[in-house]
Amino acid sequence: MTYDRVEILTSSIPKAVETIFQHAVDTYAGETNKTASVWRQFTDSMLDFRPHQKSSTVSDIMGHQLLSERRFFAEFLASPEPPAGDVLPPRTTVEALTERFIELARPRLDWIAKRTQSDWLEPVRFFDVERERIWVFWRRVLHSAHHRTQLTVYLRMLDRNVPSSYGPTADVTWAGADPTLAPPLQPG
Repeated sequence: MTYDRVEILTSSIPKAVETIFQHAVDTYAGETNKTASVWRQFTDSMLDFRPHQKSSTVSDIMGHQLLSERRFFAEFLASPEPPAGDVLPPRTTVEALTERFIELARPRLDWIAKRTQSDWLEPVRFFDVERERIWVFWRRVLHSAHHRTQLTVYLRMLDRNVPSSYGPTADVTWAGADPTLAPPLQPG
């Protein structure tokens, strides 16, 4: 896949101390790039958009992403993180939020790369239960993908381009992109 802008280059992704966990480092870098590419499709004038009065605004979702990712890494995974009060940028703009997101993600790559099998398999507190650290990490990835998907729906509602996350979109395709499509389902 190609992006207009890549925040974390493949050449800057650290190598895992145990190669079996390289996929965790690579996936976190890739998911960070995907999220940044979605966020950058918004303009500052869209930050207050919400499709329904019960829905979160674009800026609410971006702020939540920053704070909840920090919480997962600090409280549940035991990664060094800034205090929660220092996470949000002083200005609420798309650029400031995206830059802060990338700034917080980069040191996590080194932390992820340094985890050993015993680190990943260690039970840790996750809210009111215990789970293996690797489970909590993948739960974080899924949580982030959920919020990124929310924002891609918002983009479509705002008639904006939806960037590729895992393959071509109605707006983005490339040579060799071959979406898996089924014939239309027949009722009944």
